[in-house]
Amino acid sequence: MHNILIVEDEQPIRTMVNFALSRAGFELSEAADAEQAYAEIDRKRPELILMDWMLPGMNGLELVRRLQRDANTQDIPVIMLTARTEEADKINGFNAGIDDYISKPFSPAELLARIQAVLRRTQTSNAPTNQPLEYEHLFLDPLSHRVTAKSTELEFGPTEFRLLKFFMQHPDRVYSREQLLNNAWGRNVYVEERTVDVHILRLRKALAPHGIEHYIQTVRGAGYRFSPSV
Repeated sequence: MHNILIVEDEQPIRTMVNFALSRAGFELSEAADAEQAYAEIDRKRPELILMDWMLPGMNGLELVRRLQRDANTQDIPVIMLTARTEEADKINGFNAGIDDYISKPFSPAELLARIQAVLRRTQTSNAPTNQPLEYEHLFLDPLSHRVTAKSTELEFGPTEFRLLKFFMQHPDRVYSREQLLNNAWGRNVYVEERTVDVHILRLRKALAPHGIEHYIQTVRGAGYRFSPSV
């Protein structure tokens, strides 16, 4: 049974989500703000977090950023729940480290589909294709979930880690945004193709201090390629 934490200050929404997900076989824990969220995570680590953006005190976006900075929580996938639908808000969410975005109001069926998609691609990324990967100055260990560049450990969110792992497993091949979504995110995922560009940018930023951001190459009109060659 998958354990999901919903961080939402509106009781009616928590009740609706709890009812829908319990019927679908999920175990749900609840928090109304960031403090309660941390307490629930300490009590029982969730496999996925549903995060409201507009929380009292610390907002959901800042809470996601803090979870991403903590090695103990940075690999927990997060779906953001919000009434904010502007493109800039979505990009801010993905830049903070969320895995998906659901606009309010939403139906229980849509919520369930997105949760299953995120869990499916998370499980796929943890499947036993777990041999260490190394190219030039970059090393990725799927078992320890660590990436090092020139012997320095890098910090990655779960999406960037999955994307880099897929690239390193398939070097020197060009993949379109749709192919990257299907392979690194999972099929039937409710994510726009431009989301790939956001995560590619974050991946390059993490590699840039070590002078290896050129490993992720843009192929104009086709997509992206991983290649250690200059």
